[in-house]
Amino acid sequence: MSFFTSEYECKLDAKGRLVLPAKIKSNLPEVSGNELVIRRGFEPCLILYPMVEFKKIYAKIAGLNEFNEEYRKLQRNFFRGSSTVELDSAGRILIPKLMLKYATLEKESVVVGMGNKVEIWNPELYEQHLISDPSEFSQLAQKYLDE
Repeated sequence: MSFFTSEYECKLDAKGRLVLPAKIKSNLPEVSGNELVIRRGFEPCLILYPMVEFKKIYAKIAGLNEFNEEYRKLQRNFFRGSSTVELDSAGRILIPKLMLKYATLEKESVVVGMGNKVEIWNPELYEQHLISDPSEFSQLAQKYLDE
């Protein structure tokens, strides 16, 4: 099982390639090889999965009843925003241009380990989606972790 943590400041090159931080690369499961899946996040970010983790989500979404209109909408929107990428010998992934545009990624990015996946953010947008009030963070933690 993959376990990704921490935040990393990363640069993208002119071709849209991102060098994954060493700690992220070292936690990629061997069974996934160099193949990863990148998809549009629900927020304006990208989510990177080892193939083994993405297959778990794929099975749930692909298994929904195609005769249900809401399920079809979910499937259509989920899968249209997904792409397979490969980790090259230099430890980089090439992010598709449409995805760079979606997440407004240019030169700088923040890569965030999120347990079984990794988020890739425009640094300014990332800051806007963080909780700045420690009390709000505490209340949220209490709400979901005290159950």
